[in-house]
Amino acid sequence: MHNTENLISILIPALNEEAGIERTISSIPKYKLHELGYSLEIIVIDGNSTDLTREIALQKGAQVIVEKRRGYGRAYKTGFDAANGEIIVTFDADGTYPVELIPKYIQWLNEKNTDFITVNRFSEIEKGAMSLLHRFGNKILSSVMRLLYSIDVRDSQSGMWIMRSSFVKRINLKSDDMSLSEEIKIIAFKFFKSLELEGRYFKRTGTAKLDTIKHGWYNLVYLFHYKKQIKFAVTAPPPPEIFEIEPKIVRKEVR
Repeated sequence: MHNTENLISILIPALNEEAGIERTISSIPKYKLHELGYSLEIIVIDGNSTDLTREIALQKGAQVIVEKRRGYGRAYKTGFDAANGEIIVTFDADGTYPVELIPKYIQWLNEKNTDFITVNRFSEIEKGAMSLLHRFGNKILSSVMRLLYSIDVRDSQSGMWIMRSSFVKRINLKSDDMSLSEEIKIIAFKFFKSLELEGRYFKRTGTAKLDTIKHGWYNLVYLFHYKKQIKFAVTAPPPPEIFEIEPKIVRKEVR
């Protein structure tokens, strides 16, 4: 049984990522995190892959949840429900994110007493890791999000996040699609203590599933649509526990 206080849940959504899943899981700095006093659970949320993604993930020591309902957001919501850790870390299965920096990000989470951290891919992009169209689309989406919601986020579509489970338990996520990435950041930066930290972005391993124009347009529309939904984004914190104190009965001896 895990001590959830020192447990990190790592969530990796995957769909036909046999080319990248082994490298991704192997890159997690397990020993460094163990040295810092943390234990790990690695959960791969598999979108009913038809290749060897699940088998490779199991061989590398991950738990695998098969989520037949399609969607990036749906995968993460399923993963959040399954996570046991006090800290939750997310990233893609294609080797694009700097998982070696997880200890540094967790240190920031703790030192700054932060609820949510997102990683800015544009800080350092490997040559050829992102097309000009993809980069332009991301810049447009990030600009619109800053304008509509008055939050200072430079990379609205980043999929590497470090957060507390207490944050996840208090938010209501709506999107089942790629737009969950911008939705969770809007909630985090509007209502919680959040940071965007510098990161890196590498060439993906395997075949890309993203349709830049289709998903970009959908995410742009969602930014406007979500304005009506944001008032339902956060639940009230639970009331403090009230302990009933038994009255002390003093018995006097009658002489």
